[in-house]
Formats: sequence, structure tokens, C-alpha cells
Amino acid sequence: MKKTLALALAATTALTGTAFAEGITEFRIGILGGENAQDRMNSYQCLADYTTEALGVETKLFAPADYNGVIQGLLGGTIDMAWLGASSYAATYLQDADAVEPVLIKVNVDGSVGYHSIGFARKDSGITSLDDMEGKVFGFGDPNSTSGYLIPSIEIPQYKEGVTMETGEYFGEVKFTGGHEQTIVAVNNGDIDGGVTWADGQGNWEDGYNSGALRKAVDAGLVDMNDMVQIWKSKVIPEGPIVLRKALPADVKTTMTALVDGLFEADPDCAYGVAAGDTLGFQPVAHNTYISIVEARKAKIGG
Repeated sequence: MKKTLALALAATTALTGTAFAEGITEFRIGILGGENAQDRMNSYQCLADYTTEALGVETKLFAPADYNGVIQGLLGGTIDMAWLGASSYAATYLQDADAVEPVLIKVNVDGSVGYHSIGFARKDSGITSLDDMEGKVFGFGDPNSTSGYLIPSIEIPQYKEGVTMETGEYFGEVKFTGGHEQTIVAVNNGDIDGGVTWADGQGNWEDGYNSGALRKAVDAGLVDMNDMVQIWKSKVIPEGPIVLRKALPADVKTTMTALVDGLFEADPDCAYGVAAGDTLGFQPVAHNTYISIVEARKAKIGG
């Protein structure tokens, strides 16, 4: 296993000489939707292997069909750790402020910790901006997605007067595809005319940017970005947090925070899969980073 010693050392820096957790019999990592379940599991398997070694207990991966599956798993105590989007974190917090704690945030290659909701369409559709989407079919991802629903549902109506997210009032139809990968495939196949997904907005369009759902789709061979065109970009959104269940033993939380924090340095390939593309790794984060998203979700969705 690549650089196992480096990871073991990173994971146990703050501990008293043991990497074996007490008080748990297994560790469960939830993986938010965005691509098909098997690809998600494959991307996280290296992290699961490292976790098993660091904690000394079996690690299980869970890839529910939708975002709410991970949220409810965290709330119900059946999932111990997940990388949530900001809106999914807000949903969890609003239902139970003591359920999870944000510990780490992904760092982009330029050192920033934000990303964008990206509106896109097929190049051969003739659509070049939201102005061309009137009467067309527009796709969101998941209702609990930050970039795939919450932020564009707030910002797009601000972009153009008269635009609403209701079917037939500006867009001919507004539909939820189920996730980022589904939106990308639906646009690519012509099933919908345009949609939104997430990306760091850095690097080259033809690569799907440096990280995000478009990059993962390019890596998986699902789309050629030369066939796509960007039609809208949101303001910067704070990257979602890696969260841990607050009820976990302190040594487990310390170990897992250090493990993920040191993942990029110890195994860049593993970090690439977990972080959905190029990254400088992770850095500490706290709840106050997400106060604006919590308020936006409360106002828009109510929880």
C-alpha cells in the first residue's frame, strides 16, 4: 500500500502511540451522490483501506442513491464520516445541530477553498447563455445539492428578470435528474437542453476544469468537453466540509481528521479520487464558514 507508514504517522500524530480506536467496532464512510455508485466506491476504496489500518476496525463504504441517504445516515448514526456539499451540511445542521462537526475543507490547486455552480449546454444546440434557455428544458441535480440546486435556484433568478425555477414560467420544463453525473449525461445525450453541475472553475474547460463533476465525467469517458459550452457561472461557493459524527470517540475523530488531512501528501492518487480531481489536499474548517449557506437554505427550502 502506497506510503502506508506516512499515513499511519499522520493519523496518529496527536494520539498516544496507538492507532487502534476504542469504543467502535466498525467505521462507516458515506459517499455523496454525483456519479454512479460503483465509481464512487472505487474512488474511496483507498481511503477505506487506510482507515481500516489506522483505526484497526473494518471500514465500510456507503453510496446511497441520493444526497438525503447520506444526510439521514449521519443523523441516524449509521454513517460516521462524509464529504458533504455545503447545502447538505446545512440540511444536516438544521435538522440536528449536534449531529456532525465539520473538520476539513478541500483546497484547490491555487490555494482557494471555493467552487462554482456551472451552467452548461451542448455546443451544437446553439445555446450560449441563459438568454437562450427560454422555453427549453433545464436540469437540476439533487434537491440537497448546493451547486446542483440551492445556489442556482437563488442566483439564476437574480441574473435575469422574469426567470423563475418553475416549469413553464421561463424554462419550458425544470426537472431533477438525480445527480451531477446524470445531469451531465442528460445534456450530452440531448435529453435536456441545459443544466448545472459543479467545478472549481480552474484549469481548462476541455479537461472539465481541475476538479469537480465535469472533471470526473471526462476521466470516466462520459463526455467530451469540446462538445459542451458554458452558459452560466455562479459566484464562489464555499467547498463543502468533511464531517464526522460528534458522538464518535475523541481518538477516532482525531485519527480520521489527521488521516484525511495528510492524504494528499501521503498518496496524491488517492486524494485525487476522493477530492474529485486535482487538489492540494485538505485544511481545517469550522461551522462559521457555512453560516451564509445555512441561512440561504433556511430561507429557500426551510431546512
